[in-house]
Amino acid sequence: MKKDKRRRKHKCLVERKKIFGTKERPRLTIFRSSKHIYGILINDEEGKVITTVSSISKDFATNDKSTTGYNLKGAEGVGSLLALKALSLGIKRVKFDRAGYSFCGRVKAFVAAIEKNGLQL
Repeated sequence: MKKDKRRRKHKCLVERKKIFGTKERPRLTIFRSSKHIYGILINDEEGKVITTVSSISKDFATNDKSTTGYNLKGAEGVGSLLALKALSLGIKRVKFDRAGYSFCGRVKAFVAAIEKNGLQL
C-alpha cells in the first residue's frame, strides 16, 4: 500500500512540473477518493484557488441516490457543474492535471462532461 501511494505521489509531482496554470488558462486538477470526487481550478501565478466543486458541495446535492461521487454519473455531474461555474467566471480554456490518476473511469467521465459543457482543455 505504501509503495502504491508513493508511486502515485511521484507521478503527480512529475506531471505537475509540466503543467502551470495562469489567470487566463488555470490548471484544473482532480482528486478522487473512494466516496467523492473533487475538481479544482488553480491559478499558479498567484498561488490561489479560483473555484472548486465536489460531490459533497451544496450545488451538487441531488435527491437521486444513483448519482453519488463514487460512480460515473456523479463524476459527470461534478464535471458539468465545474464547467458551468468556470464559464460563468469567464474561463474558457484550462490545463488538465490528472494528478497521477489513470485516464479511465471516473476521471474520463469527468473530462468528457467538462468538454461537453463547452470548456476546452
